[in-house]
Amino acid sequence: MRLFMAIALLIVTISASAQKKIEVTELPKPAQEFLKQHFSGVAVEIAKKDAEHGEKGYEVKLKDGTEVEFWKDGSYREVDGEDKAIPTAFIPKEIREYVAKNYPNEKITHIDYGHKDLDIDLTNKIDLEFTKDGKILKDKNNNINKK
Repeated sequence: MRLFMAIALLIVTISASAQKKIEVTELPKPAQEFLKQHFSGVAVEIAKKDAEHGEKGYEVKLKDGTEVEFWKDGSYREVDGEDKAIPTAFIPKEIREYVAKNYPNEKITHIDYGHKDLDIDLTNKIDLEFTKDGKILKDKNNNINKK
């Protein structure tokens, strides 16, 4: 039992140290510019230095609930608006056009840059996958699965 408690305490300590609270001004310049350009009207609730999956990066939570993750160089990795629309100017044009053509009544709520592809979620809970250059890989509603 003591060993279990010691391990649990160690895990909590490591988890807490993996995310260090920082000031927005401590984010890399590209991250600061991204927030200013696409979320200028929304205040930052918290910014953290984050070590997820062994890669150092940054996580920012905005007052409206949107979460933005950045790679260590400051380029964006993920934008999650939960169930509400996110700005789309930074999303590749081909993806925006695909969504507008195939889902004209839906908005993009989430984008996640993986190592190989882009995952997009829409307001109707549809999950789409694209190559990094904007070619569709997966869209169950339109019977597309090129994975």
